[in-house]
Amino acid sequence: MKHLPPDARPREKLLAQGPAALADAELVALLLRTGLKGTSVLQLAQQVLDAFGGVAGLLHADSSDLKRIKGLGPAKRAELAAVVELARRSLQQRLADRPAFDSPQAVRDYLQLQLAAREHEVFAVLFLDAQHHLLRFDEMFRGTLTQTSVYPREVVRRALALNAGAVILAHNHPSGVAEPSRADEFLTQTLKSALALVDVRVLDHFVVGKGQIVSFAERGLL
Repeated sequence: MKHLPPDARPREKLLAQGPAALADAELVALLLRTGLKGTSVLQLAQQVLDAFGGVAGLLHADSSDLKRIKGLGPAKRAELAAVVELARRSLQQRLADRPAFDSPQAVRDYLQLQLAAREHEVFAVLFLDAQHHLLRFDEMFRGTLTQTSVYPREVVRRALALNAGAVILAHNHPSGVAEPSRADEFLTQTLKSALALVDVRVLDHFVVGKGQIVSFAERGLL
């Protein structure tokens, strides 16, 4: 990036203006540090983002996904994977340290990071203690692009094993549209009834799309 004027170089730009001033490709370029022969680091960074459909997809990529990108050797893959994991752990710690609904945006951010970029439907549960601190985030069931099978007894069993006092349900819509379906509503009521038998409350059910998340509680669907 030496050919760029100093104020246009990502590192100098970040130090002078703060990280929010950088484009997505510039932030990724800082992690990659070097490009390839005939490809600048900024171009490589953009190619990485394009390959995963943007930042959301990159944040959900695993090491095997990254390995398929030409120019991402072990060192670059390790740095990207470390940053992604730090983001996940930061959000998870916030939910563990504070009641979930003291920081509702943290819940949304965490679920977006975990589920938004999935190509297949995933049903997950945030198990909370009696004070609504996060105990565990578990991906309970995985399905096809259009449907998933969710077994209430497995959710109840896991809640009892963790001594959970409440749960937040979540699943993604791979289509990107986060509008709840009638099947989603029926499933929510079924799980709510099953968990009530063991004194575990369902606090909310989030449907996660790409760039959008819908709360059942806010919709009055609980």
